[in-house]
Amino acid sequence: MNRIRELREDKDLRQLDVSNATGIDQRTLSNYETEKTLPDSYALIKLADFFDVSTDYILCRDNSKTASVNSLIKEVQAMQKSLTHIYEELKKLQ
Repeated sequence: MNRIRELREDKDLRQLDVSNATGIDQRTLSNYETEKTLPDSYALIKLADFFDVSTDYILCRDNSKTASVNSLIKEVQAMQKSLTHIYEELKKLQ
């Protein structure tokens, strides 16, 4: 699972940081990264959600780090909130 290590290092995180965020034991993460063991479906989903990539990307079945639908929804909601704030501020200036 080289991708897990790559994703973790890209975010400058320690295994312990990922462990705390996902609930996956740090030693288990280490085993995934060294390919001593493979993650089960639960761990794959947790890691994909945490790193905001597809499970296929983690499994090296796809080279695209396509964002999940949930993360796109969160981004749109954040943009909407920002735009609403800007709109309200502009209304005050009129």
